[in-house]
Amino acid sequence: MSQLSLRLRVFLFFALLAFGALFLAAASLGLGWSRAEPALPPAPFVTAFVAFAIFNTGLLLLVWLLFDENVAKPINRLSADLRIRVHAEVRGGLDTVAARYLGDLAPAAAALTERAETFVHDTATHVARETERLSAEHARLTALLTESPIATILVNPAHEIVLYDAQAAAVLSSVAVPRLSAPLWDYFERDSLADVFSRTGISEKNSDLRPIGSDASLNVRVRELEDSGYILFFDPPEKQLDTVAPRPLIFDFDLITSQQSGAQMVRPLSQLCYVVLDLETTGLSVETDAIVQLAAVRVLNNAIVPGEEVSTYVDPGRSIPPASTRIHHVSDSDVVDAPTIAVAGQRLHHFASDSVLVAHNAPFDIGLLRRHEEEIGVVWDHVVIDTVLLSSLVFGTTEQHSLDALCDRLSIKIAPEDRHTALGDAKATAEALVRLMRMLEGKGFQTLADLQPALEREARRLYAAT
Repeated sequence: MSQLSLRLRVFLFFALLAFGALFLAAASLGLGWSRAEPALPPAPFVTAFVAFAIFNTGLLLLVWLLFDENVAKPINRLSADLRIRVHAEVRGGLDTVAARYLGDLAPAAAALTERAETFVHDTATHVARETERLSAEHARLTALLTESPIATILVNPAHEIVLYDAQAAAVLSSVAVPRLSAPLWDYFERDSLADVFSRTGISEKNSDLRPIGSDASLNVRVRELEDSGYILFFDPPEKQLDTVAPRPLIFDFDLITSQQSGAQMVRPLSQLCYVVLDLETTGLSVETDAIVQLAAVRVLNNAIVPGEEVSTYVDPGRSIPPASTRIHHVSDSDVVDAPTIAVAGQRLHHFASDSVLVAHNAPFDIGLLRRHEEEIGVVWDHVVIDTVLLSSLVFGTTEQHSLDALCDRLSIKIAPEDRHTALGDAKATAEALVRLMRMLEGKGFQTLADLQPALEREARRLYAAT
């Protein structure tokens, strides 16, 4: 019973009352008929029972509908609003009108929320001052490293990237999109890494590293850190140094402890790596339409990683219908020199290595990618999460779960020019994912093993409701 929703439990309660009343009525009429002297025909008793069953069931159904609309639904909505403010850090007053039949519960919750927001505001003001100071120091450090011609990569003991600067990003980008937590062998030839991995007991040494697909090696200075991995310093090739674009210093020092180890299903939700993607297409059919634009962003340790994204037009190999262009503003001229899905799909697949795939209305996006598996030369066998189902799990099946409705509920702003673009929708979905994951952890979901059965149940409820 604890796995059932509040509304379903309320419905079962009224159903039990209905069956209980019918049982008692049948027993009473049966007892009266058996005690009658002389014996009476059973037809009047049966007629009375049928009439009672109809009127009693109708009355209980009416009462249940009123109770569901004015008690159960408002309780669900009130609890969801409270979780939004507690876990998703959304501010604003509660909707007490919808919960007007809940007595003093809604005003008490509103008062508690207002008091908590005042406390949070005072705390946030203090934190903001400290954050501003740390941000200034971070900006100075980024500027110093950006001005330096030396590329820097910090790697944890599991050989996963913990930090990289703009110069290192230029080198990594020559192979694939740079990614925190990615293993070094995603970017450098394994045989050239063997010398680096044999650094045990050496505090500092020089090695030669060869990026994948490159004929030239980089002379790398390796500095070992005590129990914290090692740092790679090297001079980027001149042609890459000239193309270094300003970008933030990317790091996550929590990765030093290599939280990415272990099976995805039992790892804490907050420690998983998610790749949130969105596709724009020639139409709405998974079987016949083609991809014209794709984008993806990474969420690591429940935070969007700045700069780690894929965004590209895709040549669909056909003309884009004007009706589709009016929605996503991608025209035939935009995709003239765009890569095919075979090329763009391989890049996206590498970007999503060892990640959980996330999309809004995931069956459509993932279905399109899987339709092109043979053409791309990959298998999309990732764990997939649909933010539509996450929204339904948190807010209930009776609420709207479109991306616009979800962003409005979570106070996520999408610029009009970014809506219905692959990158704009992917970023908005990623922000929603971060806030929804906090709310789900607050509801007791800790791992994918906890979450997946609940999402399967939610899919059955949502599709049954629609």
